[in-house]
Amino acid sequence: MIRRLPALAVAVALTAVVSGCAGSTGSASGSKTVNWWTWDDKQAAAYQSCAAAFEKANPGVTVKISQYDVGDYFTKLTAGFVAGNAPDAFQNSVQFFQAYASQHQLLPLDDDIAASKFDLSKFSVGTDAWKYSDGKQYGLPLDWAATGMYYNATMLAQAGYTKQQVDSMTWNPDDGGSFGRMVAHLTIDDKGVRGDQPGFDKAHVKTYGFGAIAAKDFIGESTWSSFVATTGWRLADKQSWPTTFNYGDPRFVKTMDWVRSLTDKGFAPKIGSFTTSDVDQLASGKVAMETGGSWEASTFAKLPGVKVGIAPTVLGPDGKTRAVMSNSNGNDIWAGTKNPDLAWKWVSYMGSEECQSTASKTGTFFPSIPAAMDSSATAMAAQGVDLSVFTDMMKNKVLFPAVVYGNGAAMQDAIEPLFEGYFAHQRNDDVFATMQSKSKALLAAK
Repeated sequence: MIRRLPALAVAVALTAVVSGCAGSTGSASGSKTVNWWTWDDKQAAAYQSCAAAFEKANPGVTVKISQYDVGDYFTKLTAGFVAGNAPDAFQNSVQFFQAYASQHQLLPLDDDIAASKFDLSKFSVGTDAWKYSDGKQYGLPLDWAATGMYYNATMLAQAGYTKQQVDSMTWNPDDGGSFGRMVAHLTIDDKGVRGDQPGFDKAHVKTYGFGAIAAKDFIGESTWSSFVATTGWRLADKQSWPTTFNYGDPRFVKTMDWVRSLTDKGFAPKIGSFTTSDVDQLASGKVAMETGGSWEASTFAKLPGVKVGIAPTVLGPDGKTRAVMSNSNGNDIWAGTKNPDLAWKWVSYMGSEECQSTASKTGTFFPSIPAAMDSSATAMAAQGVDLSVFTDMMKNKVLFPAVVYGNGAAMQDAIEPLFEGYFAHQRNDDVFATMQSKSKALLAAK
C-alpha cells in the first residue's frame, strides 16, 4: 500500500518477478501475457496465488507480476506511458488518478463492467474514488486501509492502564482529554520521572508516551487525521474534485497547535526524530503508543519481545464520535494495452471474492470486498492476530473515504515543506492560510 507517499524520485527499481519494462513483453507483442505492476512487495507476493489460479483457468495465459520500489514506481510508470511499453494493468494511488485520466492513459471500464455484469456494489469502500470527472469508471478498488492505535501492552499495564481504558480514550484539542492525560503519564525521562510528575525533564526523554504525530504528510492519514476528523473537519470542500483544502478552518488550526504542543512538552518526538517505520518505533522501546496503518497490523502483532495491543482511534470532543479516513488503492488498465480483453479479465478476477479471499489470507493488506475481509480476519485470527478493531470500523460506519483530488504530486511538493516549517517552529498559525491558498490554486490548475 502506498501511504505517506514520498516525493517522486529516480531510483533503482526493485523488481519482484521480472526485470526491465514488464509491459514490453506481452503488450507489445500481442501475446497471451498480461503484465501487472505494484509498488507493494507484500501484495506482489500475495497475488501470485491468484495469478496461478488464473493461469490454470485460462490455459496458455501468463500473468507477470512486477514490483518496483515506491520511490521509482510512478516515474517508471510515466516513462512507460511515453515509451509505449507500460504494463497492461497496474496498482494506482488516487494521488495520481486525475493526472493519468486527464492524459487519457487509463482505459474506461464502463463497457466491460456492463458486458460482464460485474457488480461494483460488492466493494465496501473505494468505488467512487475511481470515477473521474467525466463520469466514467476507470478503476476497481484493490484494497482499503484505516488507522488504528498500537501500544506496548506491557508498558501500559505497568502504568496502570486497562485495555478498556485504552479502547475508550477521549480526545479534544483543548486539554487532550483522557488520551492526553494517558500520553503524559506514559512519557518517562531518563531518571524515571513521568511526564505528569514534578521534575520531568523533557530534554532527556527515555520513553515517549506517543509516537511521531507531527508529520509533513499533508493528509495526515496515519498521524493526526483520526483526531481532527472527530471535530467534524474534513480535508476538502467536496469529496471528489474539490476546489480547496480546509487548512484555514479553526478546528484544524487548533488541532495542529495541540499536535505541536505534544512535541513541545516532550510527550512525542519532534518531526524528523525517527526516520524508521511505525513498527520500528514501537519495537525500539522508545515509544509506548502510536497510530499506525491497518496494513501493519500483522507486522506489529509479530514483533519479537513486544506484546502489542491494538485499540480503536480516539473518541472526539463529544465523547462518542470516532472518524477514520479510509484510503483505497485501485486497479487500472493502461489505455495503450494491446490486450484489453485479457487485461480486463485479469483485473476483474483480482476484484473477485475468490481472488481477494485467497490473497488476503496473508494479512498484509485488507481486501475491498467485505466477504473477503471476513475470510482474511478469520485466517489472521488463527495466527493470533486480532483484526476486530478494523472490521468493527467498517461495521460501525466510522470510516469516511479519502478525498479524490487533482495535481497530487504538485500539492505534495508545495504543502509538505510548510508542515515541516510549522512543526519546526519556523512558521506559526499564519502558515495555514498560506496552505489553503496554495491548495486552492493547485486544485484549480489543469
